[in-house]
Amino acid sequence: MTTETLPKGRAALRERPRLLKRDGAWPWLFVLPLLIGIAVFYLWPIIQTAYFSLTTWGVFGGSTFTGVANYVRLFADPQLYSALGNTLLYTGIVVLGVPLAVWLASLLNTPGLRFASFYRVLFFLPYVAMPTAIAMVWRIIFNGDFGILNYVLKGFGITGPYWISTPGFALVAVAIVGLWSSLGFSMIILGAGLKSIPAELYEAAELDGATPWRQFRSVTVPLLTPSIFFVLIITIIGSFQLFDLQYAILGSPTTNPVIPQSLSLVYFFYQQGFVSNDKGYAAAIAMVIFVIIGIVTLVQFRLQKRWVSND
Repeated sequence: MTTETLPKGRAALRERPRLLKRDGAWPWLFVLPLLIGIAVFYLWPIIQTAYFSLTTWGVFGGSTFTGVANYVRLFADPQLYSALGNTLLYTGIVVLGVPLAVWLASLLNTPGLRFASFYRVLFFLPYVAMPTAIAMVWRIIFNGDFGILNYVLKGFGITGPYWISTPGFALVAVAIVGLWSSLGFSMIILGAGLKSIPAELYEAAELDGATPWRQFRSVTVPLLTPSIFFVLIITIIGSFQLFDLQYAILGSPTTNPVIPQSLSLVYFFYQQGFVSNDKGYAAAIAMVIFVIIGIVTLVQFRLQKRWVSND
């Protein structure tokens, strides 16, 4: 190295951090609108709700800081545990739709299947339809006097109950609708995952004498686990947010006496915040829902290493 090139090399080394710093600002400028949106519409409401959960509100407005009094009252409220149990039951039933979606998506991915796109549209329509419209149709189906479901059961000699006004059946009825309406979305995601599986693997398995069921268990399901994991996350989070479908099907406590026994966590929040006008207590419920969803999602991410394939 000559004495003439050495200063140039040192100058270049000194100039490099300046270039990196100057270029490093541009990515932040591009993502700044997104970060502002997240901060305004997501982070700030969470912080505000957390603060409101530590206050008590008057009938005509105005809040008083009361610390953890709302949480003490909430964890002593049996309605919280009833709503949590109902939400878990609903979630468990809806999650049963995931293996069903895997099977249906595999059938629709069969080579040479005619009208496959038409079937996908039929399954996906309930997901994009308005929950109120879906609820009105299913209220007719579940009607205890002239509903289609009880009419079919009567043909088998079974007397069907008043589905949406009988304790024990109302929540199950809502869960059936939730499973049915989420099936299309799950099938679309899983169908996209199926298309990424190389056809050569099925050909090799067939040459080895694997039956279609063996190919499904040993090739399809293991390679589809990343998509199944994503669908599980979305389905569970959506199930914990149950409200609009339940409210549209079951109605309010003044019109349906089964509501107190069938409350979901979000319906419980709605009752306290918008019917009883107890905003501080409702904010505490919202924070509990937020923490529960966070814990469940974290557990799922922790457990994914045991069954999700990365190949």
